[in-house]
Amino acid sequence: MTANCQSKQVNDSKLVLVTGATGFIGKALVNRLSSFNDYAVRSALRKNGQKIGMTGNCVVTGDLSPHTDWTCALSGASVVVHAAARVHAIADSSENILAAYHTANVDATLNLATQAAAIGVKRFVFISSAKVLGEDSRPFSSLAEGDDYLPRDAYAESKMRAELGLIAISEKTGMELVIIRPPVVYGPGVRSNFRTLMKAVSKGVPLPFGLIFNSRSLVALDNLVDFIVTCVMHPGAANQIFLVSDGSDLSTPDLVRGIASAMNRPARLVPVPVLLLRAGATLFSREDIFQRLCGSLCLDISKAHRMLNWKPPITVAEGLRRAVVGYD
Repeated sequence: MTANCQSKQVNDSKLVLVTGATGFIGKALVNRLSSFNDYAVRSALRKNGQKIGMTGNCVVTGDLSPHTDWTCALSGASVVVHAAARVHAIADSSENILAAYHTANVDATLNLATQAAAIGVKRFVFISSAKVLGEDSRPFSSLAEGDDYLPRDAYAESKMRAELGLIAISEKTGMELVIIRPPVVYGPGVRSNFRTLMKAVSKGVPLPFGLIFNSRSLVALDNLVDFIVTCVMHPGAANQIFLVSDGSDLSTPDLVRGIASAMNRPARLVPVPVLLLRAGATLFSREDIFQRLCGSLCLDISKAHRMLNWKPPITVAEGLRRAVVGYD
């Protein structure tokens, strides 16, 4: 699809193009980047109707596809932050699900990166996922950037293939590449499983997690946005892969207690044996949910601190407080 070129052109060597600008991460990132006087931000939107409530420069590019024309969106940009992605896919077979993820998250991403390199974009920041390294970490250890790929589902597979394709484009063209791998992201407006958990805590639903002793890395939306901004601006981020988190891992019961405290609600944790939870998950074919609730997934973010001098600006408690504000 040909990009809509009716947007205002910005002549700025520090123009940042953000894809997925109306999404959970993208919207917060656009707002943060807009606060810097020496940086300009342009939002890539799928359709005109998304301009409502958006501030600053916007370009309508159409749906994320391998054939999208990014010419107008990329004009004058020095940095691209690619936050747009397919997170959920509904299809009639596993093959079709894999194809849907591959089209949006691999082919469309590499199409954007190829055009960005050709037009002279200096840096491409890709929001990947910690899931490319697997769904769990070994006891008393953390996953690191150099660990082998171990995707367990179609979404993680697509992110891995996008990373590999982007690395090849960067090596061929010289365009700087930064890959960011966040775990579960939470914050104001969070959806999916995290919102379901908040709803259960808010309603006082007893949760069978009292005997779970795991450890999981999460990242508050504000911490992730701060890190993305750091990777946009910091020279040392060029051609690097980073894991990012809050820096304080939580067990599932601790997460429930944290949400309950932020909501000023009681944490109703029931001591159900983990083996019983596993049996129930197997019976209903929800082993993936069991792994997320009962398994451990810890990330080592020391590279971000060592190379970029980055530390999470807010605590987990503050992140949870911000996440539940306005929750209904």
